[in-house]
Amino acid sequence: DNMREVFGGTGYLGILIQTFEVALETTTGCILSGYILAYLVANTRMRSKTVLLLRLMLPFLISYSIRTMSWINILGTSGAVNALLIWLGIIDQPLDMLYNRTTVVLGLIHYLLPFMILNVYVSLEGIDKNLTEAAQSLGCNGFQAFREVTLPLSLPGLAAGSLLCFVLAAGTYITPLILGGPRDAMFANLVYEAIITQLNWPLGSALSLVLLALLGILVVIYTRYLGVDQIAKSFR
Repeated sequence: DNMREVFGGTGYLGILIQTFEVALETTTGCILSGYILAYLVANTRMRSKTVLLLRLMLPFLISYSIRTMSWINILGTSGAVNALLIWLGIIDQPLDMLYNRTTVVLGLIHYLLPFMILNVYVSLEGIDKNLTEAAQSLGCNGFQAFREVTLPLSLPGLAAGSLLCFVLAAGTYITPLILGGPRDAMFANLVYEAIITQLNWPLGSALSLVLLALLGILVVIYTRYLGVDQIAKSFR
């Protein structure tokens, strides 16, 4: 009966689609920004990369809820961004930048970016530098060597990071609860509402199983073609 209610109600399926859209947007943002940062760390000329890696790990030492709530002080009507824009004379009244889908995606990128950077960094570190030098000696410029050698060889790390970011983004409920509006709820929020607020454990279990099954299919597909070794390497 509960499964019939989940698939029979258009509201549940609509929020499920919205959840995957937000997860996809978050993963795309992590890919675009995370690859650049990972590439800079992997190719830095600093004597020790440990300092940079420790800085990347620092967010893990802070509570996820506190990191999410910090965006209220940044984007709120009396936050840092509005204060700066008013001080520069760009705007006269504070902008309403919170409690929408954009801030939810931004908060998720802030939370998940280290996972992407670490996975891509591991792949980049495993690439033999002689391959890039050989490509350049054969006539490739720097960008061509990156496109033909570095990028293809780093795709396993990029795929592992994308999987982690997508699965974690699709299963979160704290970020949309704090930074989202009434229309920005995600599927995990429905589970939280059913179990914690309504005390409807059967419906909450049915919702959880649906989300678990769909995300499990993605993991199975990834494992079938790429394997989970790359994800394990990033945490060693």
